[in-house]
Amino acid sequence: MSSEEKAASIFNGTFVRPAKFYISGFSNMPNVKYFFVFLCFVYVMTVLGNVFLLSVIYIVKTLHTPKFMIVSNLALTDLCGSTALIPKLLDTFLGENRYIIYEACLSYMFFVLFFTSMQSWTLVTMAYDRFVAICFPLRYHSIVTKPAITAMLLFTWVFLLSLVAFTVGIIDRLSFCRSLVIKSFFCDHGPTYRLACNDTSLNNIMAYVAFILILCIPLILIAITYVCIGIALSKIASGEERFKALKTCTSHLILVAVFFLPIVGTNIAAVASDIHPNTRIINSSLTHTIPALVNPIVYSLKTGEVLNSLKKLFNRKRLNNTASSSHNKTVSLLY
Repeated sequence: MSSEEKAASIFNGTFVRPAKFYISGFSNMPNVKYFFVFLCFVYVMTVLGNVFLLSVIYIVKTLHTPKFMIVSNLALTDLCGSTALIPKLLDTFLGENRYIIYEACLSYMFFVLFFTSMQSWTLVTMAYDRFVAICFPLRYHSIVTKPAITAMLLFTWVFLLSLVAFTVGIIDRLSFCRSLVIKSFFCDHGPTYRLACNDTSLNNIMAYVAFILILCIPLILIAITYVCIGIALSKIASGEERFKALKTCTSHLILVAVFFLPIVGTNIAAVASDIHPNTRIINSSLTHTIPALVNPIVYSLKTGEVLNSLKKLFNRKRLNNTASSSHNKTVSLLY
């Protein structure tokens, strides 16, 4: 262990609790600062896009529906997830603050993993909404109600909060007596717990459990819902009606592709071949940041309800401005 790593550790007998970790990030990558400037731009646009979408849903009463409760939940988790990750990431590498306090590292890990898992399961809830809307259209309003969606989202928050808290919390029982260098762009779970020098079998099990519950099961459930949707659409005689029903799923399918394909692709590539650490870090960082940027754009431009609501808002504002200017002219003529 280097002198810097020794200085960052507090020894207590055979148990070693590090005072700090060191986040390595990219290794010998030229012009890497441009990549972080790009992430800064992504973060600003993500905040603006998701705040805009949340504001529109809040202002327009016709969007106060179960479907847009789920969209609001996704926008909120996108906003929180990006805020948990990107500002600290920029401070770490652009500000050259690569040492991170042990407790702060675990908190950083918790929030990034929690909001990523929330994004995953919110997409499952959206798939459920589309499944009921297409497979049981006559019963949609009696099944997909505000109380039902509130209960589903609340259960998801509580369950994932407990899962991620336990997964991150058991790192606290580990002893770090070797390297304190985390070979990632943030306090990632796997690269962190693998630095420990005592038994990590429970952490390894929880890593697999979390991977299955956060990524595999949601993807399987979404695939099953679209198989059912496909069967239901095949029974519709009219091609126009079939296309119309399928069109309501395009926004969700785009979000699923943007979120899951990079993660699945990166993991398959990591298993099938050796990926350069820099390539893996770029893929992982974009996987964590781009979906949150794309989601509000897709739901603002591809969803008819949002577009119609925006048109009504702008028309109302234009009418108010016209009425106000006419009133001012009348008053000026009288006086």
